[in-house]
Amino acid sequence: MPSNPTDPDSEFSGRLSAIRATTPTAAVASELLSYLTAGDLAPGARLPSERKLAETLGTGRSAVREALAALEILGVVEVRPGSGTYLRSGSSELLPRTLSWGLMLGTRNTADLTEIRTSLEVLAARLAALNAGPDDVRRLRGHLATMRENADLGDRDAFVEADARFHQELAAASQNIALANVLQSVRALLRVWVDRGVAKEEDARIAIEEHARVLDALEGNDAVKANEAMVAHMDTAATRVLSSVAEFDGEKIQTTP
Repeated sequence: MPSNPTDPDSEFSGRLSAIRATTPTAAVASELLSYLTAGDLAPGARLPSERKLAETLGTGRSAVREALAALEILGVVEVRPGSGTYLRSGSSELLPRTLSWGLMLGTRNTADLTEIRTSLEVLAARLAALNAGPDDVRRLRGHLATMRENADLGDRDAFVEADARFHQELAAASQNIALANVLQSVRALLRVWVDRGVAKEEDARIAIEEHARVLDALEGNDAVKANEAMVAHMDTAATRVLSSVAEFDGEKIQTTP
């Protein structure tokens, strides 16, 4: 029977393998994911602290924090402020595929999934231009303002979170619930690579300009311009995602004994 340890530090001791300190967030997440989805822990079990996980895995706390954030997006864990991180009750339908798709996507699979995301995001933008109301536009403008603010401050984590929320809000504004749900799943699988793709200041600036053009089209209820603006944004976004995967593949080759 899966366990629900009262002392998560002792439960995890000896069950996680140390990884190279230079390994990207994706490798930290995949190591955690392998253990969390093995069935040894009961739903609701509390994980060790970020500090303890970093010590066990032999990596930095920032990598652990980013990995846990990615796993939360995937629905594997729940982060409760002031309490800790817990294994979620109930498994996502995506979990059986996560080990081979999600955080360990290769270049070919990433390219395929990016194509799917592009088509869905373009459809969402076109529908949102027709269906978005004043409140939708106001929330989108707020997320864009947050992106600008954190780009200026150099806060990458806050920037990528506002970017993700912009796309989530856009999908909701399409008023197609099925489309919004599928897009959320696709974005979850690509999240690690998308985040790595806006590490440079110039990338963030371009992303802001592209989001602004999408929003302008929505405000004008212009489905054609919304379509064109999202196609342009997805083109550059896809390039950044695939570049991130290629860089990661190169890092794995260089660090392989």
